Amino acid sequence: MLDQPQVTNGLTGQALGRSFDILIIGGGSAGLTVAAMLRGKVKGSIAIVDPTDTNAYQPGWTMVGAGVFNLAQTIKPEAALIPKGVEWIKKPAASFDPDHNRVALADGTQLGYRFLIVCPGLQLDWGKIEGLTETIGKNGVCSNYRGDLAAYTWECIKSFKSGKMIFTQPPMPIKCPGAPQKIAYLAADHLRLTGKRAAAEIAFCTALPTLFGVVPFVPPLKAAMKRHGIEENYKTNLKAIDGKAKKAIFTVTAADDTTSEVVRDFDMIHVTPPQSAPDFLKGSPIANAAGFVDVDQHSMQHLKYKNVFSLGDAASTPNSKTLAALRLQAPVVVRNLVAAMKSEVGTASYDGYGSCPLTTDYGRIVLAEFIYGGKVTPSFPLDPRVPRYSSWWLKKDFLPFLYWQVMLRGIDLDIGHRERVFADAA
Repeated sequence: MLDQPQVTNGLTGQALGRSFDILIIGGGSAGLTVAAMLRGKVKGSIAIVDPTDTNAYQPGWTMVGAGVFNLAQTIKPEAALIPKGVEWIKKPAASFDPDHNRVALADGTQLGYRFLIVCPGLQLDWGKIEGLTETIGKNGVCSNYRGDLAAYTWECIKSFKSGKMIFTQPPMPIKCPGAPQKIAYLAADHLRLTGKRAAAEIAFCTALPTLFGVVPFVPPLKAAMKRHGIEENYKTNLKAIDGKAKKAIFTVTAADDTTSEVVRDFDMIHVTPPQSAPDFLKGSPIANAAGFVDVDQHSMQHLKYKNVFSLGDAASTPNSKTLAALRLQAPVVVRNLVAAMKSEVGTASYDGYGSCPLTTDYGRIVLAEFIYGGKVTPSFPLDPRVPRYSSWWLKKDFLPFLYWQVMLRGIDLDIGHRERVFADAA
């Protein structure tokens, strides 16, 4: 157990006018990882700004939704994870003033910094789908994109007897672009294993024009769709939902870019919500036009403010927004920040690595690993396009261990990945 952090909040103290050598905005996976890595590498004060009480291993929520994990296996108290010597300021951030090296909190407190790391993650925009907030978590409307809702996904799947299942995917960016289809495969496989598959019509409706953004992995995923008998619908974006009436309204974009509305009936629908940069980041001086922290895609350093860094889902880097990405971004940020503290130019470089264990069945996973440019870069010698039990073990047993016991403890573990070209790739 890590030592308990010093907590600064409205009850135990005030942070008015205080300044830190390193201020980290966001205490999720990215913030905790870089804080743990910085501990022992730099001298001076470090603080994490985050109001939440718990930290979650979010990649595990697909497994919760499929009945493999329970929610408790994916959540730990934030206080137990803050590294020793790092102060926890349990308040939300509100705005940035990088010209004066200051961050304002929601209660008006002003914090100063020498160096700033911004990693608050993505915001789930449930309200952008009309009617969703009123029906999510009931009426057969579920989602694995929130921990407290993932168990309801499993309830919907295991109690399903017959009818129509729909699984949706909104436009990018979203956390783990493979997650919306993983649960579709697992639902279909569960119905097969329990003898109910013939009684179900299953559809995957994605706003994207393809199943996956890295071309070599599309054929095995299309094969999984065919094997499970899942109807594929592209450029089909969920616009509104009526849970009581069991109807979902989609906007469908045709080849000539004209759009139309299609109403689909459902008995169960798994919704992936639209996602964006947090509202307090959008329009700030450190954000780009899309609202993400405007950093160099290799150094993770801000393009204008050289004492500002970012990593994880809130960074503007054009990589897949996965936990695997920030695992390799974190050491780059730490090395380049340490260099900047010495008035040196950092040389550490992030290559865009991301990984998505695409669960095609219970016990089988396509382990997609890739870097910038859609180049396939597996860490293991086997063909990553083939669904394997070994990748299932990796997803189910090793990766949670890697998260809790390696990443969040600040251990820099790079298994190593290397580009491979497949002559038979589509």
